[in-house]
Amino acid sequence: MISDVTFQVPPGVLMMSGMKGLKCTLVTQGLVLWCVFTNILLALYCLTHPTPRTFSGSQEDTCPLNVMKQLKTNGTAAAQQTKAQNKECSPIVNIMFMKTHKTASSTILNILFRFGEKHKLKFAFPDGRNDFYYPSPFLCSQVKDYRPGDCFNIICNHLRFDRQEVAKLLPPDTVYVTILRDPVDLFESSFHYYRRVIPLTWRITGENKLAEFLNSPLAFYKPDAFNAFYLRNLLFFDFGLDNNQESDDPGVMNDIKNLSTHFDLVLIAEYFEESLILLKETLCWTMEDILHFKLNARKTSSVPRLTPEMRVKALQWNGADWKLYQHFNTTFWARVEAFGRERMNQEVKDLRRRNAEMMAMCLQGGEAVEARKIQDSRFLPWQPVGESSILGYNMKKSIDPKFRTICEKMVTPEIQYLSELGVSLWLTRLWGWLKDTLLVV
Repeated sequence: MISDVTFQVPPGVLMMSGMKGLKCTLVTQGLVLWCVFTNILLALYCLTHPTPRTFSGSQEDTCPLNVMKQLKTNGTAAAQQTKAQNKECSPIVNIMFMKTHKTASSTILNILFRFGEKHKLKFAFPDGRNDFYYPSPFLCSQVKDYRPGDCFNIICNHLRFDRQEVAKLLPPDTVYVTILRDPVDLFESSFHYYRRVIPLTWRITGENKLAEFLNSPLAFYKPDAFNAFYLRNLLFFDFGLDNNQESDDPGVMNDIKNLSTHFDLVLIAEYFEESLILLKETLCWTMEDILHFKLNARKTSSVPRLTPEMRVKALQWNGADWKLYQHFNTTFWARVEAFGRERMNQEVKDLRRRNAEMMAMCLQGGEAVEARKIQDSRFLPWQPVGESSILGYNMKKSIDPKFRTICEKMVTPEIQYLSELGVSLWLTRLWGWLKDTLLVV
């Protein structure tokens, strides 16, 4: 007969067992949250990448061909109008702005929105979100209420560039403009802004995840992984090119030369005011048209500084973007020389003075503030997942009524401005709600 035996577990063993259980529970919770987050990202990706719509009709149903038909029909009147326009500079209203990521392009978008509203121009807008199904290549069918043959004046929201497809929407005299930024600074900005939606970066340990990545990028990077394009040659990717080419690949320079035939003006973010003066000159606009407040900027404390050693590594990793930047930086300064250095300095000085006057008139405190200090939600900018690093503005309470509207428009972030222009943003707002309530990291 076997008697009952009672075993007593020492208290220390129980404590260790409890700690292991707690640790296991925390790890399990973390894995569950990670899986939920990943599935939400994938679900949103599927929702926002629908099957492209197809339209019946011939290949000739494009804006340029419709314009040519109209010119043939009204040949005499059109010729007379063209002669009259050539005698004096008229503001250009047909504009394609290729909005690149993390390049101060949000500020230019605001300028274009205001100009388009002022002149009652027709925008090609996305539908349901604030971009054209990026990172998918651009298709005309992604444009809100698009019908083959429709003509638009301005297209300026984020898209992955396809010149042939974009050209179907715009008149032949459209001016193509874009903006570039030093690839090292762009890479650093992109890494920190998007890292929480790039699964490849989630397994990087240590406090300085960017340095860890740059020390061994191939250990973490997979070209076909979800959102991986944010991690290498993002400019090349935005322009619809292969962002995984090595910088010494002959295809890189071929792509750059090809791009140079597509764009009439390439701006440089590091020389933003000079860029706007060239934009004004190219489009025959006025100084009033390019007044601006800096939008979508990060607070200084959230901007880590790369060491010289890390900058070299970032440059090597983004070699294709560096060649792209070098090429168009050269053409930019050639444009400045042709414009005249002294004239440029004077106009930049005038622009700064006019901007300062607007800030003094419109802004409470005269400068940007952190998101938590913004008093009116209409002016609260979109924030990256898990942080509130993007600055915005508070307007003065007492502003001369005749300037209130322009002040409001100058501080209105992209999402709110698009809504005011009648764009449905249900997918963008759904993602915003998820990131701000369920995905707080």
